[in-house]
Amino acid sequence: MSAHFEELGWRQTPMGVISLRRRFDPTVRADVYEVKLDDEFLMSSLFTVAEKELARLGLARTPGTDLDVLVGGLGLGYTAREALADPRVRSLTVVEYSDAVIDWHQRDLLPDTTGLAADDRVVMVSADFFAAAGAAGFDPEHPGRIFHAILLDIDHSPRHVLDQAHAAFYTGDGLRAASAHLTPGGTFALWSDDPPDDEFCAVLGTVFADVEAREVSFDNPFTRGRSANTVYLATRP
Repeated sequence: MSAHFEELGWRQTPMGVISLRRRFDPTVRADVYEVKLDDEFLMSSLFTVAEKELARLGLARTPGTDLDVLVGGLGLGYTAREALADPRVRSLTVVEYSDAVIDWHQRDLLPDTTGLAADDRVVMVSADFFAAAGAAGFDPEHPGRIFHAILLDIDHSPRHVLDQAHAAFYTGDGLRAASAHLTPGGTFALWSDDPPDDEFCAVLGTVFADVEAREVSFDNPFTRGRSANTVYLATRP
């Protein structure tokens, strides 16, 4: 492998080949870590502001202490790491579809999130988040366990899903099933690559209270301008 490019890991999954690579980017003059599903880019260490804000904004509106937090989608680990920065977080359960992604973190292949898997507050579960949301729950050892916050970052957006089987989650019935895994007053927060979607906010409003779509902007070194993602926030009544 070139010093400017290295494939760190890959594995076949039912949705395609998921891979992790490191490349030196001349624009930012730094190593960039990227996750791809087949030829589709899922995430990059260059763009992590909104992933961190998903945790920060979600937990900022979550009341209480000794919080049990669920992260749906591990990825490069920025949402999970940011959640652990909140001193109120007692436990963090991360549900990740691909055991390959969990393995990357267990081997500390990602410099920015080294040590995440070893944190004694963290439990990483290899499972389908969407299937678990409609069933017994996200903690195999404690069926029916509920959480103070659910922070979800798996699909590109409610309209642009990685697998059509995920689409049912973003309906009233799907969100209602997910809300059953939250404590009353708990927070549901969702990352999206698309601009705020009024129709999806209306669907959220049929299940949750205090629905908000927060646009999160950040510098884009490639366009030399600003880009934005969306974080949806909602509270279980």
